[in-house]
Amino acid sequence: MPRQRKKLLIIDGYNVLRSGSRYRRIDDPDYTDDWFNAARDALVNDVINYAGREWRAIVVFDGGGNQFSAGEAQTIGGIRIVFSPAGQTADKVIEKLAHDARERQVETLVVSSDATIQDTVFGFGVDRMSAEGFCRELGAYYDDARLDDTPKVSRKNTVAERVSPETLAKLLKLRDGK
Repeated sequence: MPRQRKKLLIIDGYNVLRSGSRYRRIDDPDYTDDWFNAARDALVNDVINYAGREWRAIVVFDGGGNQFSAGEAQTIGGIRIVFSPAGQTADKVIEKLAHDARERQVETLVVSSDATIQDTVFGFGVDRMSAEGFCRELGAYYDDARLDDTPKVSRKNTVAERVSPETLAKLLKLRDGK
């Protein structure tokens, strides 16, 4: 049996939040009144659902301007969440992840609407998708999931419906004592 190819999904977190129509609608302030916290949570949940078992996923957020960001990854729901380390942009982290994955011959998809990232990863031979394209894919994914979850009306079959008319006539005759 041939071994399945590994697939890696790399998401440019803040780019998708700013460029994807799906996340512009989020206006629920959370306990810190930071719009990005609620939007980040929504994006992470969407990536967890979308990636499923088919993709290994990494969501990269820009932490370069935060002097306390060490760039350490944490895993939530099977996907890695990375804030770039202080002094380094998320773009550089994404480019390195995409390059390393391609070197290991891992099928990789980078989601970003940043033209520089798209051009760079395309040069590595990595597939790319825009933030809006990803939002449309998520919409289609959830639509399919909703259709799969619709309750199925099961019809109760009786013995009378499953036997031939001749057999049914004989059974009825036995039952009625005729």
